[in-house]
Amino acid sequence: MLRDQSKEIKALLRSGRMINIGGRPVVARATTARATIVPESRQNERRNRAEAIKLGLAFAAIYLVWGSTYLAIRYAVETIPPLVTAGIRHTIAGGILLAFAWARGFRPRLEHWKSAMIVGGLFFLVGHGSLHWAEQYVASGLAALLIATEPMFILVLAWLMGQQRISRISALGLGLGVVGVALLTGAELSVKGSSVLGILAVLIGSLSWSLGVVVSPKLKLPEDALGRTALPTLCGAAMLLLAAGVTGEFHATHWASISMKSLFGLGYLITFGSIVAFTAYTWLLQRCPPALVATHTYANPIVAVLLGWLLASEALTVRVALASVAILGAIVLIRRGERGVAVVHPASSVRLAEDELAVRRVS
Repeated sequence: MLRDQSKEIKALLRSGRMINIGGRPVVARATTARATIVPESRQNERRNRAEAIKLGLAFAAIYLVWGSTYLAIRYAVETIPPLVTAGIRHTIAGGILLAFAWARGFRPRLEHWKSAMIVGGLFFLVGHGSLHWAEQYVASGLAALLIATEPMFILVLAWLMGQQRISRISALGLGLGVVGVALLTGAELSVKGSSVLGILAVLIGSLSWSLGVVVSPKLKLPEDALGRTALPTLCGAAMLLLAAGVTGEFHATHWASISMKSLFGLGYLITFGSIVAFTAYTWLLQRCPPALVATHTYANPIVAVLLGWLLASEALTVRVALASVAILGAIVLIRRGERGVAVVHPASSVRLAEDELAVRRVS
């Protein structure tokens, strides 16, 4: 009997289930086995928590930062001419993006630069140049809501070019969007002419950007995502600076009189609007469904309207609220309608979406 117990004790010691404490053999309880598992589970929890925090910060960047860029533009153009503001902003942002792409091995060809000139002219010279100019005369929240008409213009232009069909749901969304724009612009017709011109400039810029999105799949842009973003940005920046020189903006710029608010607005647009938020955007696209990431298009106008009201005393009327609901509702209907409609050129559609996602958010 004693011999059997001795063998059992030795077997327990060898298996690690029995340990020596003070010279006495003690059977280890299940908690000792669990002790090795708890730290691993805690590490997983910490890892998941860290990932959740990163996701939250990234979504905050594309929701809040991009929504706040409209107010930053308004501050920047107070003492810096609009074309000069846009030109400097995109020169620095495009240069940084091209440097990153170059470091990764990207080398642009002549055909890339030619295509980038067309896209850069539509996106940045007309699209952003008109927006920066208009924000001298229209509220930042109003400008953001008018820019939200881009999905409507894109749908109509793609339909006119035979790239996509319009479903009943999308048609309903277009109608609702027209109502929203009418609500925004109707009351402005009785206001000073510069305000009306500002609204028209934003709508022309939105149309120009939409045209760029539709035609870009037909052009020979780089396959590299950063390169495809950097080249049109730099080409657009060059055209903006040239336009600023032709229109006399450089001559009219009083560099010593530029306010700290305008410098802050320009620095914010370059650092946070273009670099930080764009980095967060590309990071999210690698980890989340594109449809989820694209929800920033619903949040940005709301953020812009609220910030304009809180920080710049812009009017937040019932008309603006109703127009916001109408335009955002139109975007939802158009997105939903696009899912159920066959695209005429699937390959072009995919590239179109990539170009819109990649280049749009350098803004």
